[in-house]
Amino acid sequence: MDFPSLHGIEDAIGNIRPHMPPTPFVRSEIFSHAFGGDVWLKNETTTPIASFKLRGALNAILRAQARGALKGVTTSSTGNHGQAVAYAARLAGVAADIFLPAVANPVKAAMIEAFGGRLHKIGHDVDAAKDASRAFGGEHGYLFIDDGNDLDVMEGAGTLGLEIARDLARLDAVIVPVGGANLISGVATAVKAIHKSARVIGVQAKGAPSLYESFRARRYVERPSDTLADGLAQRVPPKLALEVMIKLADDMLLATDDELLSGVRTMAESAHVLVELAGAAALAGAWQRRAEFRGKTIVMILSGANITMDLLKRALDRDPI
Repeated sequence: MDFPSLHGIEDAIGNIRPHMPPTPFVRSEIFSHAFGGDVWLKNETTTPIASFKLRGALNAILRAQARGALKGVTTSSTGNHGQAVAYAARLAGVAADIFLPAVANPVKAAMIEAFGGRLHKIGHDVDAAKDASRAFGGEHGYLFIDDGNDLDVMEGAGTLGLEIARDLARLDAVIVPVGGANLISGVATAVKAIHKSARVIGVQAKGAPSLYESFRARRYVERPSDTLADGLAQRVPPKLALEVMIKLADDMLLATDDELLSGVRTMAESAHVLVELAGAAALAGAWQRRAEFRGKTIVMILSGANITMDLLKRALDRDPI
């Protein structure tokens, strides 16, 4: 199984750049003061789908088209990856069938349809939806885009890390939300190729700890998923993403739903950025390790902003971190 590479990520950034400019990357004065260090925010909420997932989907579909005729694409998702595939497929002029769990984030589901994706809701979680999507692709001759086991998707996600690594002369740590681990694997590949001593630390929801426990055990561990943070929900660790994460990531942390909700409130109040619960994971995790980051240059990745109004109200009613 091929691993992502800096060369592949550099190629991916050339693929996506005509369709997606670099996302904002700013130093936060308030967070720098709070951490006693130099804190930067990589804001992926400004993409057309309000998530970093567009990077991987664009790269995968554009590379597939370059290899030959593409009839259509299908994927499974909790929402953001599905939006990304629907958007990228529309841009490429091919059909997209997106499989979500039966109970899915309504904001993300509505956006998938707005981008022209045909929506299928099936199964109790994203891994059950993945089985249905893979079967559909085989039946209809569609390319199945696997979020977690697709090198093209992972190298597309890695373009985020490349933008960070190129923009900073000094980099001590990058804090990354972890759902299926595509992002942390791609980011770690790019960052460590340029800043060899930088630490890459992942944060997963405590209610969905499969990647956290797999990283700790250095082997595949499946766990139930029960979290409000749909972007961090993963029952079955993807093989490729897990192998890359074990090889390159430095640490993994867990955040409770309460911490993530407080992170949403804090990010809105202190950085004036709206994030979903997964988008607040880097802040929730970094705050747990704040003593380690004093005097350091760290980057928190704000992975997405597709939050429901009910969860936003709950977050705003909480105390900030």
